[in-house]
Amino acid sequence: MTFRHHRPADRETYHHGNLREALIETVLDLIAKHGPTGFSFADVARAAGVSPAAPYRHFRDRDDLLAEVARRGFERFASDLDAAWNEGRPDPIAAMEACGRAYLAFARREPAAYAAMFGAGRPADDDPGLRAAGERAFAVLRRAAEAIAVTYPGPNRPPALMIALHIWAEAHGIASLFAAPGHLRRALPMSPEELLEAALLIYLQGLGSPPRGGAP
Repeated sequence: MTFRHHRPADRETYHHGNLREALIETVLDLIAKHGPTGFSFADVARAAGVSPAAPYRHFRDRDDLLAEVARRGFERFASDLDAAWNEGRPDPIAAMEACGRAYLAFARREPAAYAAMFGAGRPADDDPGLRAAGERAFAVLRRAAEAIAVTYPGPNRPPALMIALHIWAEAHGIASLFAAPGHLRRALPMSPEELLEAALLIYLQGLGSPPRGGAP
């Protein structure tokens, strides 16, 4: 991702609907350099090459702009997770592992969007669109967890929501520590993907997971 340096003459194009996208691209650049809390709304305008008042044509404030960046990130994130889940094929555990790899891949590929999604500090409930996008992403993990939960015997069946939350926490922790650029760097005996796969299998075995591929 690189900055777009706009000459004064370029500002006329913003009247045709390009300013909104330019601001979003600029914010991703600023997040990559300074983190999601390391710049002001005026900094965004300055980096985009527009007047301090120009961003207000499209966004109420800096938080509103960050919410849009996060919302779009969650939309792409949900799409990636859904494709990886692939309706639970070839089996729920293998498909959940694929979701985990997609999770880490997104954090690695789109670190600025990932930071906006999880590190901007604004509660998702403040923005209905952001909340809905985040829920769509989590819904993929919830469906995967439900498919895994039904493979356990009825009396010992763990709650699907608990499984989904635990696996989300595992994936997010490993992504934040080892996968997303700019986070903790240290030598590991395995890749982040292998670490997450091992954590997932250990977790499921701790629940008494049945053999891969079907119900007991």
